[in-house]
Amino acid sequence: MTAIPPAKQAALDWVAENEAALSRDHMTIWNLHEPSWREYRSCAWYVARLREEGFTVEEGSAGMPTAFCARWSNGPGPTLGGYAEYDAIPGRSQAPVPYRQPREGVSKYAAGHTDPHSALGIGAFAGFLAAKHAMERHGITGTLKFFGEPAEKMCGSKPVHAAHGYYDDLDAAISFHPHSFAALGNSCFWDTHSAPYWSRIYTFECPDPETWGRINSGQGGSGSTGVQHGHSAARAPGAIDAVCLMYTSSKYMKEAMLPHTGSWSLNEFIPAAGMAAADNLAPNIGQIQYSLRAPTLAMCEQVFAVLDRNAEHVAAMTHCTLASAWITKTRAGLPNHAMARTTFRNFELVGPPAWGEEARAFGREIQANLGLAPMDDPFLPEIQRLTTPEDGEKGFRAQLPPWQVNLAADDYVDYTWHAPTVRLYVGRPTLAPPEPGFRYPEWTRYAMGGVPACIDPMWATAGRVIGATLIDLLTDGTSLAAAQAEFRDRTGGGIGGTAWVAPLLPKDFEAPVNYRWPEYVTTARGEGWTIP
Repeated sequence: MTAIPPAKQAALDWVAENEAALSRDHMTIWNLHEPSWREYRSCAWYVARLREEGFTVEEGSAGMPTAFCARWSNGPGPTLGGYAEYDAIPGRSQAPVPYRQPREGVSKYAAGHTDPHSALGIGAFAGFLAAKHAMERHGITGTLKFFGEPAEKMCGSKPVHAAHGYYDDLDAAISFHPHSFAALGNSCFWDTHSAPYWSRIYTFECPDPETWGRINSGQGGSGSTGVQHGHSAARAPGAIDAVCLMYTSSKYMKEAMLPHTGSWSLNEFIPAAGMAAADNLAPNIGQIQYSLRAPTLAMCEQVFAVLDRNAEHVAAMTHCTLASAWITKTRAGLPNHAMARTTFRNFELVGPPAWGEEARAFGREIQANLGLAPMDDPFLPEIQRLTTPEDGEKGFRAQLPPWQVNLAADDYVDYTWHAPTVRLYVGRPTLAPPEPGFRYPEWTRYAMGGVPACIDPMWATAGRVIGATLIDLLTDGTSLAAAQAEFRDRTGGGIGGTAWVAPLLPKDFEAPVNYRWPEYVTTARGEGWTIP
């Protein structure tokens, strides 16, 4: 067996020595469970901890209040990037118990960590701190750049950071995510990376409802003895009708927007509808947000051309003005085999996550509470073994048409166009089905995300793999060079090259933080949860 280089061993040892403290850190973020664009306390925790570790931290990077950009340097050398996410999902509140139960003290519609991003962030955080420790101890020069990326579930911050130039100085980047596909339980993406995700919000306002119709001159007009009363006139349809018409017309058009292939999806959110002060006044504002994931940029353009056209007609029909604003626009992920090879080589060194009896007992409790026969090992076999990137790719391709080269959505894709980037998947606790086709309720995954015995093996394994990979990129003399050569080849010369895709948002793009997103609020009644 080849000896592990001392610097890499130091990174691995650091994660092991600090695992208990990091476990408590993870539970801090899990218990905050803050939703997209409202992760104030989670972001503040990372900022404070990174400063304690010696990083220089820019708060509110790219104009995003819950984002940050942290930098630590040990002298001249490559700049390597990574990030934490920490947003939770509205309506997914779940206590860390083996049965369905929302968290105590908050609405059942409050946010909860699903993937969970709490563990995603701590895994990446652990890896970067491990690499920093090894760099200090062994005199390795270079720079670590660690980002706080809010609102991933809206694919929110990364395209904004990219548009504002925050990734342009990176030499390589690591993106880690708990596994989403059994075929990639412990692996790295190869060719099939995430697809584009676009989202736009349409705002309808009715500022002049009185101009919709006119009072008959014989009923209170000039010289009439009648009583003139504007409220008795026909009122403008207004903004509620606008939102309703936009929703229904676009639903009718959905069948013709895209072919029924390619795993695309279109979803809506209504932040505001109405604001009528009385029964005889026209509702004056309504908003509807559309979010699309589709395999290609051309398909995204086609869908939003239809939505834009619908919105213009709806505004005219309801006597409203229309304002359209992008929430996000991501690119499609760019592969880098060299980064995948280097990272998976370290995954082979570290090994897959392993779950002990406490975690298995919790899994068996879930099974028993669902009326299933508890298994000796309740966890999916795929999350307990490694899968090569090439084999994982075969699993992807088996379910996709030949033309489709991107699947699902995640905004890490914007890193891939600024530096060679790996997408690391590590197995999260997932229960094995009792029979083919059986699907567990989603709350089972959410609950295990808040049980240290269940979730710690996942993020700790990720921390070891990330720390070791960062050290290789800085020291082995070949891994980073190969990744950068491949990046230049795929982009036709690097950033600005002939095959490079520029950020889809403008350089001065203002992040959509001021809309009425779900959040926690404090009132005279105390702390509460609101969906505005």
